[in-house]
Amino acid sequence: MMLGGRGAGKTRAGAEWIRARVEQKKHPARYIALIGETYAAARAVMVEGPSGLLAISPQDMTPRFLPSRRLVLWPNGAEARLFSAERPEALRGPQFDTAWCDELAKWRYDEATWDMLQFGLRLGHRPRQVVTTTPRPTALIKRLLSDKNCVVTKARTQDNRANLAPAFVEQIIARYVDTDLGRQELDGDVVEADTQALWNGDVLAAHRVKTAPALQKTIIALDPPVSAGPDADACGIIVIGLGEDGRAYVLEDATVQGLAPDKWAVHVRRVYRAHEAHALIAEINQGGELVREIVQRDAEDIVFEPVRAIAGKLLRAEPVAVLYARGRVSHVGAFEALEKQMCRYDGSGPSPDRLDALVWGISWLLLRPRLTARPRLRRL
Repeated sequence: MMLGGRGAGKTRAGAEWIRARVEQKKHPARYIALIGETYAAARAVMVEGPSGLLAISPQDMTPRFLPSRRLVLWPNGAEARLFSAERPEALRGPQFDTAWCDELAKWRYDEATWDMLQFGLRLGHRPRQVVTTTPRPTALIKRLLSDKNCVVTKARTQDNRANLAPAFVEQIIARYVDTDLGRQELDGDVVEADTQALWNGDVLAAHRVKTAPALQKTIIALDPPVSAGPDADACGIIVIGLGEDGRAYVLEDATVQGLAPDKWAVHVRRVYRAHEAHALIAEINQGGELVREIVQRDAEDIVFEPVRAIAGKLLRAEPVAVLYARGRVSHVGAFEALEKQMCRYDGSGPSPDRLDALVWGISWLLLRPRLTARPRLRRL
């Protein structure tokens, strides 16, 4: 099994392995299964792609591809059939001596497809299979990694930078280096998620965007610390926009730590004006009106919207996590420190300052009726 980051040459490695099996002198591969996330992905990446079988084969051994039959034929008589991981039952019946599984961690029916393939690998002297994938901590991936019969190799995106666009290397690697998402997508590491946390990396990655659409308003969400100094809680400052599509977009994590109140207040005012924000949402449980006073000092134009916690942090965060799961919130880029808190906080441990600010901001934008609702009598 080959684990690799984006652009790490996994596809080429898989295609080269299949080619070597087809061309070997003793016990060559004759009946091969090529399985991708979908049939379209298998064709576009494994066969016709820049690193697919057609591209990497020498002229005298270049296979023919018959799309209507989903069949690849080599001059020496070897043949490969394309399959989709969305149709596990299609593997019931055919038999093979070799298989190549691409992007196993993305397969919708990974367990069922894998099981059907194992029953079909029953031909030849020594049936073998190769898996090329960017890893996720799925049950199947973890089981294969612990299998003593599975040989694992790894490649980082950096290892193949000579074959990648310079802009990709400079922008993508610089943005995600040293983040959990970067460890998974660039270094090919299996990053375990905290099963008790409300968020996971897959949810955040699924709705991540490069740029925000036109915004109706922009707010600054503030979770002020109760003390100052290097060991104090950070001053959580998150910038969030409400798009014209009704979704929330996290624009910046401007959190600072160790500053005295007058210093972080100056920073808050600077961020507010830089984003031309419409309002500052601030928790006032600690400090009350003092928070308003120090933020609005010499800045009466700042629209201050106080919010007060009446429930625990985890309970407040749950409805916001639901919004993420429903695709109502996107991060514009990656925010390592914030996302680490989101994917690890389970209600215990240090105060999640960045996460607290995020929850207040998203709640104010998308769940405000719940924040402002009061008990009332209704005449029957």
